Amino acid sequence: MRALFAAGAGGALVLAAAGRAPAQETKLDAPRPHAIGQSVSPSFEGWYENPDGSFSIVFGYFNRNFEEHLDIPVGPDNRIEPGPADRGQPTHFLPRRHTGVFAIRVPADFGEQELTWSLTAHGRTIAIPGSLRPAWRIDALREVTNGNTPPELRLAPGGEPGQGPAGVATRISAAPSRPVELSVWTTDDGLSRTRGSIRTPPGVAWSKYRGPGAVTFAEVQPPLDEDGHAVTQATFGAPGEYTLRVLAWDESGAQRAVMAGGFFCCWTNGYVTVDVR
Repeated sequence: MRALFAAGAGGALVLAAAGRAPAQETKLDAPRPHAIGQSVSPSFEGWYENPDGSFSIVFGYFNRNFEEHLDIPVGPDNRIEPGPADRGQPTHFLPRRHTGVFAIRVPADFGEQELTWSLTAHGRTIAIPGSLRPAWRIDALREVTNGNTPPELRLAPGGEPGQGPAGVATRISAAPSRPVELSVWTTDDGLSRTRGSIRTPPGVAWSKYRGPGAVTFAEVQPPLDEDGHAVTQATFGAPGEYTLRVLAWDESGAQRAVMAGGFFCCWTNGYVTVDVR
């Protein structure tokens, strides 16, 4: 039986047998976007070596929903194995793809072991292992093409800086429904990704990472002043323990743009745990 190809509606290719009606157009079988009700996939981003000889295994996630923010507490539906289920992973998941959200430090003798992050959302469980396999090595602390490094991020004036996915962390207190000030300080080496590339202004962005209630930011992306200082405020809808994530990027571009180019540098995570009482 002879087969032929023809252009269907909108230019889609359809396959038909001679003398028979065309088959269903393939474009009708394509997945359609959903605002809510979809699963969340962990993502193993790779690993890098720390100056002390230990290693950091980096994870992100893909929330398939276009609008739904999901809260998945640490436990059976949000766990890392083996060992403690809580390794600092998020419990609040923003819509769509988020790369390099956190890093787990493992010892120098970790060898061929694996850490597996499992997430269950809307009845579907997805588990992704992370390892130190050579093919997954990333240059998170220094870009090999030009020596660019992530911005140094401080969460207090004169505080210890952090760089890269593992970043830096601190703890503060707040009261429900009363704004609390959030300040960060960044410094950078000023290098662009490549000679002649378009330089993106350095910036920071805040988001909820963990917590029992809603978090409202006065400015999600507060501007940096000439000293690399940015200030915003956060208001918490309920008492409890929260963690906020602040992402800082340098002049090579924001995190998603960097990942799209096949590199894992240069940006830094910050985590602020807030006791709201």
